[in-house]
Amino acid sequence: MSSQISALQKHRAAYQPKLPKALRTGTIAVQLGASTAPPTDQDEIRKAFPNTYGQPEVKLVEGKGSLKSGALKVGVVLSGGQAPGGHNVIAGLYDALIAANPASVLYGFLKGPGGVIKGKYVELTAGIIDEYRNTGGFSMIMSGRDKIEKPEELAACKKNFETLGLDGLVIIGGDDSNTNAAVLAEYIKASGCTTSVVGVPKTIDGDMKNEQIEASFGFDTAARTYSELIGNIARDAQSAVKYWHFIRLMGRAASHVTLECALQVQPNICLISEEIQQKGISLDQIVDSIVDTIVKRAEAGKQYGILLVPEGLLEFIGDIKVMIEELSNILAADEASLKSLGDQTDRSKFITGKLSGHSASVYNSLPAAIQAVLLERDSHGNVPLSQVETERLLMDLVAAKIKVLQSQGKAEKVKFAPLSHFFGYEGRCAAPSNFDADYCYSLGYAAAQLVRAGLTGYTSNVENMTKSSDAWIAGGTPVTMMLNMEQRKGKPTPVIKKALVDLDGAPFKFFAANRAKWALEDAYVFPGAIQYFGPSEVCDAPTKTLALEKGA
Repeated sequence: MSSQISALQKHRAAYQPKLPKALRTGTIAVQLGASTAPPTDQDEIRKAFPNTYGQPEVKLVEGKGSLKSGALKVGVVLSGGQAPGGHNVIAGLYDALIAANPASVLYGFLKGPGGVIKGKYVELTAGIIDEYRNTGGFSMIMSGRDKIEKPEELAACKKNFETLGLDGLVIIGGDDSNTNAAVLAEYIKASGCTTSVVGVPKTIDGDMKNEQIEASFGFDTAARTYSELIGNIARDAQSAVKYWHFIRLMGRAASHVTLECALQVQPNICLISEEIQQKGISLDQIVDSIVDTIVKRAEAGKQYGILLVPEGLLEFIGDIKVMIEELSNILAADEASLKSLGDQTDRSKFITGKLSGHSASVYNSLPAAIQAVLLERDSHGNVPLSQVETERLLMDLVAAKIKVLQSQGKAEKVKFAPLSHFFGYEGRCAAPSNFDADYCYSLGYAAAQLVRAGLTGYTSNVENMTKSSDAWIAGGTPVTMMLNMEQRKGKPTPVIKKALVDLDGAPFKFFAANRAKWALEDAYVFPGAIQYFGPSEVCDAPTKTLALEKGA
């Protein structure tokens, strides 16, 4: 790190994260529950994980147990995209190992799983770790998106573990990374190696959660960071009284971030992908609904507003999804013919002739720039939807619709002046909130106990987090009980199921019950910047999502 630190960093370095009561004692025991099974695809998952299938859930409690007390050698790796709190997981892991035996050693594998495969690591000492306590980012050991899945990669990891004499490896990552941890744990156990493999649930998208894992770490901080920015824009909108702000937020597979920000700020319009998919709402219907709110606000003298949209929206719109599937097939079959057409107009005409009638109509309704993007393919052969600026697409379609209405003598009071924003990387490396600082430290501390217990194929977890830390319960969830079979690269593959927004859940129901009021009124809430010092209800509160889910 830089030798120059801010006043905030100096004070945050002294912050001591809170731990569950059981982890604050000198005697920690493992309490085993009943054997577990995934909710679906049990035979396929049992076959894929014969050595780690059916393991019991674990609670960490006060009491004398059989945890290893000798010096341990443990590795840790950061996998995938950054999320606030990763450094605190490492700090909690280190502190727990040293508390159990000061001679223990922690190695940090560099630049993600690729470092585990290649054996690239650094010993993490107190001097290194102390510089990163309660800070954002993954810069201590950096991250990467490699996967440990090929036979030669698994074998290389096993060799490195044996060379280092590792008692455990802690993989800090999202659903794919924790699935990868399960694959590695199975391989290691089957091969007779004794290294424990433990995962930690990370992702700002909030989609790695279930009955055992209440939240993925980083979600709280990222959502608060985005909500501060949205609140600032809402205040600006009320001040300038002339702009509609279209704001796209991270979350390609699920809308948790967008929903949480809506609960915190109460914007005029918020689109939830899961609802749009369930109800079969078309792109035209989305545009009509947005225009309807803009017209009603204009008639009330309000030429401004806030709209939130998740980045993965297009993949949940039925007619867009069908069109994209048709496009993918056409691109695969006629790529050479398409490339021979240098002019975008000719390419669009060629594609339109190949698409079904409705898909051709949907394609032609899109702006030319979006049409061009949809004719490209990424390295996996897929249409690169991530390159589509959904907020700009909606702005263009809404503007066109308003012009049509005005040509018909309607929407005459509307003066539509849109501005677009995308909030993504701004939230991934923010200094963790007190909630994430505490949660992540506890996850790391718990992961150390799972390694000390010789457990493998588990994900560290903390439950009861709407209560005070004294009531938190730390433990471990067998990864196999979270798996299901999904099509990946054309074949069924065991993966942790992503948690989508539950339309029957309390957070969405609260949003749905209030959005009509938020649409027409200026019901904006201004959460402000993340607070690290002050009253507990300001500094330590969980997300609105978690509070509503737990009835807190």
